[in-house]
Amino acid sequence: MIELAAFDVAGTTVQEYGAVYVALREAVEAAGATPGTGDIDRSMGADKREAIHALLGGPSPETVEDVFADFHRRLTSAYAARKPEPLPGVEKAFAVLRAAGVKVALTTGFDRSITEALLGLLGWDSAVVDAVVCADDVAAGRPAPYMVFRAMELTRVHAASSVLTAGDTVLDLRAGTNAGAGFVVGVLTGSMNAAQLGGERHTHLLPGVADVPALLGLGG
Repeated sequence: MIELAAFDVAGTTVQEYGAVYVALREAVEAAGATPGTGDIDRSMGADKREAIHALLGGPSPETVEDVFADFHRRLTSAYAARKPEPLPGVEKAFAVLRAAGVKVALTTGFDRSITEALLGLLGWDSAVVDAVVCADDVAAGRPAPYMVFRAMELTRVHAASSVLTAGDTVLDLRAGTNAGAGFVVGVLTGSMNAAQLGGERHTHLLPGVADVPALLGLGG
């Protein structure tokens, strides 16, 4: 019995047109880095400060904060130019899950300020999800399992075996596996394909979050 479904945000529940990774690339390039496509791919789903630190090769904490501020400005501008929106069927899936007694949490590599602004654009609040966990709420971002554990704490779910995690990146799957989640679901609504996600430990690959209720035997 699944008691908690913990979903990633960008690319999993929210269509933001890849703006986060464009902003990340531009910010680290402005700081002098020359990341390849593989470097950016490895940052997908990660805490963005941790990603910046890795992409810049271990700079000072002050430099990381400066580049993160630049990333934040670029992403905010991108979201203002092209408003993010829920991916198809996501809000209905949330409603079906919650009606069946399954708690719904969001976990994200964004910090709290970016997340709150994004959720404000979407109009998502406690009437839509039960908990929101950001990268700066925990000691380490994905692939560490801490955001999943924090979501369990906030929703008072005790057993990791009763948790479903879902995300569109390799790091999402690794975090779910490291948490010992009962269901570790990869979704194909992001930039990674079935071959990329399928190479990681998982329990299911689905076209999108809209298919999660059916996976759990819940009607719509």
